[in-house]
Amino acid sequence: MKATIFGRTAAAAALVITVFSFSGCQRIKDVYGSQENSGPGLGAGQQAPVFAVNTIPAAQGQIRDYLALSGDIIASSTVDTYSEAAGKVSRLYVSIGSRVAKDSPIADVDPSRPGMQYEVNVVKAPVAGTIVALPAQIGMTVSQQVPLARIAAGTGLEIRLYVAERFVSKVALGQTCEIALDAYPGEIFTGRITEVSPVVDPASRTMEVRVGVPNTGSRLKAGMFAKVRIITEQKNNIVKIPGSALIQRFGEDYVFVTEADPDSSGNSLARKRIVVPGILIDGILEVQQGLKPDEDVIVRGQSFLDDGAKVNIVDRLAPLNAN
Repeated sequence: MKATIFGRTAAAAALVITVFSFSGCQRIKDVYGSQENSGPGLGAGQQAPVFAVNTIPAAQGQIRDYLALSGDIIASSTVDTYSEAAGKVSRLYVSIGSRVAKDSPIADVDPSRPGMQYEVNVVKAPVAGTIVALPAQIGMTVSQQVPLARIAAGTGLEIRLYVAERFVSKVALGQTCEIALDAYPGEIFTGRITEVSPVVDPASRTMEVRVGVPNTGSRLKAGMFAKVRIITEQKNNIVKIPGSALIQRFGEDYVFVTEADPDSSGNSLARKRIVVPGILIDGILEVQQGLKPDEDVIVRGQSFLDDGAKVNIVDRLAPLNAN
């Protein structure tokens, strides 16, 4: 009796295992399909993954390398005015900002001493220009070596910069400079290098450079602080893309571009494109070979792509500025 019950129990258990095994196999087939109809790496019925990406058109335009420096605006030509006799300043004819002509009076210096009266010495402007500094004050005693006033001749201004020794080879006379001032936010002024020091200061390891700045309308003032970009290299009509689009792996430099998927009207295919990168400036990369203008380059979501992967373009970014 016990043997009969045990046999029935074993048969029932075997039947349950068989049913669950068949059910599990059927479920696997329903999800992944049969091995006989499976494609390379995918079962029949299993869909290839679709990656969400952002793209941007490769732009054709200009790219410029530069040195970013800062300095003070100064008068391009200044002349100090001295008295011919030592004495006390008894009168001032000018103030800072005054325009003076050549031989205009600047100050009176009285060389008299107790018990001795001398004729007042009238100090005159040696050149025409604008008073930019006036150390002399009424009642001050001065000598022939003490300047009474500083005159900026003409209206020209320049910026004095100091270039680190490692960048000296990139700087030359006549290079274009872009100038930004806190006084005029968002506005760019243009100047050129007018003077390059023939020596490097051994203490600071820097070279002095002067940038000439046109001062149309007298908007710029001596003493202003300026941020300057010296344009050291400029390339025109090159193909450029965001630097983040470039992938560097296993000794290759490449990007992914998109093309229409012939099997799906809503998706695209990612195609690997070997490129030759050029200079990288402010996150913008020059592409010397391997890419044409207006090709859609994947700039986000490209890290896990393979050649021929299906992609869904979520956002097409505006092209880069041509300049």
